[in-house]
Amino acid sequence: MKTNAARALDALGIAYQLREYAVDPDDLAAESVAAKIGLPAEQVFKTLVLRGDRHGVCFAVVPGDAEVDEKALAKLTGDRRVEMVPLKDVQPLTGYIRGGVTALAARREYPVYIDETAELFDVISISAGARGTQILLAPADYIRAVHATPGAIAREKLR
Repeated sequence: MKTNAARALDALGIAYQLREYAVDPDDLAAESVAAKIGLPAEQVFKTLVLRGDRHGVCFAVVPGDAEVDEKALAKLTGDRRVEMVPLKDVQPLTGYIRGGVTALAARREYPVYIDETAELFDVISISAGARGTQILLAPADYIRAVHATPGAIAREKLR
């Protein structure tokens, strides 16, 4: 299934692969998606929507086995603090639902910040903009496509 995110990559001439998986609406965790598409969780990146106190909405793209380090992200964005956008606001802001959020072809272009570990891989996986479909592509191509700023914005999940 071609998504708007895939069409955006087509328009930019960026090579990618779509990988579909069975969706469990009760388990949208990146680790579960990683297992279903056969990649380690640190190679499957999730896109989170945050709002800074100075610069507003942004996307944070972090490994599936990590969480966003809000202090590190705030420093990178130039905000004093950032916080996750309430789930009810994600779709109106991005056009995407939980489990299908991507910075590609979002309703509006917001600044994108990606954890620098993405650059360690030949290929990363991101949401294709729909639950059940991931896009596999080179990190440099993704960074170029969404004008992302790499930085150390992820930390180990607090258990």
